[in-house]
Amino acid sequence: MNDFNSLGLAKPILQALSHEGYTIPTPIQAQAIPLVLQGRDLLGIAQTGTGKTAAFALPIIQRLADNSQPAPRRGCRCLVLSPTRELATQIADSFRAYGKHMGLSVAVVFGGVKYGPQVRELAAGVDILVATPGRLIDHLEQKVANLSEVEIFVLDEADQMLDLGFVVPIRKIAKLLPHKRQNLFFSATMPNEIGKLAGELLKDPAHVSVTPQATTVEKIDQKVFFIEGARKRALLGELFEDEAMKRVLIFTRTKRGADRVAKQLATVGVEAAAIHGDKSQGQRERSLASFRAGAVQALVATDIAARGIDVDGVTHVVQYELPNVPEAYVHRIGRTARAGAAGIAIAFCGEEERGLLRDIQRVTKQTIPSWDRRNDRTLGASEAALSAAEQAQKPDQPRQQQNRGRGKPQGQSKSQPQAQHRPVHRPDAYNPLTDAGAEAARKPRRRRNRGGARSKGAANGTTGALA
Repeated sequence: MNDFNSLGLAKPILQALSHEGYTIPTPIQAQAIPLVLQGRDLLGIAQTGTGKTAAFALPIIQRLADNSQPAPRRGCRCLVLSPTRELATQIADSFRAYGKHMGLSVAVVFGGVKYGPQVRELAAGVDILVATPGRLIDHLEQKVANLSEVEIFVLDEADQMLDLGFVVPIRKIAKLLPHKRQNLFFSATMPNEIGKLAGELLKDPAHVSVTPQATTVEKIDQKVFFIEGARKRALLGELFEDEAMKRVLIFTRTKRGADRVAKQLATVGVEAAAIHGDKSQGQRERSLASFRAGAVQALVATDIAARGIDVDGVTHVVQYELPNVPEAYVHRIGRTARAGAAGIAIAFCGEEERGLLRDIQRVTKQTIPSWDRRNDRTLGASEAALSAAEQAQKPDQPRQQQNRGRGKPQGQSKSQPQAQHRPVHRPDAYNPLTDAGAEAARKPRRRRNRGGARSKGAANGTTGALA
């Protein structure tokens, strides 16, 4: 592959890239940069961690510098929309790093912080503005921002914009842009709604796609662990006994779940921090900085922060809970194996999450191997299927159909003993002495049947999973 010198970039930009340690462009950069330099509209499809930011930032810096003119008051020459605060900050930092010899001004606008400093920065005008849609609309409605002189419009992580409900705000912002402009549209996946939006915003675009939709980075070693929900906490703690778990990103579905997991890790001596939408911007930045610096070993996050976490050296991504949106699985594990490195992605799959796992495997067109921790090996396809089937069954407590009127299972005489809870050895099972929920799980539940009598033991066919 050619180096950056062959892409037509100016010498000051090449110097900045050399200072950052970049010499060879990624596939998305090699294909996109010449097209953007030509002034073409572009639709770029590439998974996370492939260098999309530089693919549009480098040629934009050069185009703005070649056509030098003052930035419009209360406005900008280039507008980049980003779904999250963290990603907006990182994009702005990239523009500053790559363009430090070009004399261009860069500002970032997002919610969670005071309006005053942003208003003052916009007042004089900036060359490049990176913004989240919600806060930008606030400034537009207050008449402190003006988009009438935008030359280049970039929509980054378009599919996450859709997931977060930003399609309507994006259309509102687009109506305020000048008709004559260059449009760059980047996304990791291309669902139908995003394709429709691209058709509205782009004019005769060039298409660049370096990976099929919803694929995962080849260098990521993926594993799924089938486990009861009540045992996830203990398993997570055991994983950190491995010294290879140096910088770990953990995903939960809810904000409360992220805080809870971070606290649980602290109880077993793992330095952890949580990051999600309810945290203030200062808290989010401090947590991310601590994780990046290695002061905390684990960062627990929700999906809203997934694509805003660009940290080198993430060794493991643990999906404590599988995402409701299958594409989010790709974005989550894309936080590891960045910049050509390898990484490990471990997913916990509870009984109630098997449908989510099937959706993920259907969208990604791959079967995620099941992990046998007892032997520390990945199961083959047939073994994985058997393991999943075995765990789906509950041999220690067989299902029995309740007799609605008699208070006992059908086909069972009064003299026959009811099913008892007995520990069953499974490849992934814990030692009851180390599993906090095991003792409670062995205690039979009482359930009043429709006939008014109480059935003893395990007639309801549950295993006593704890909430």
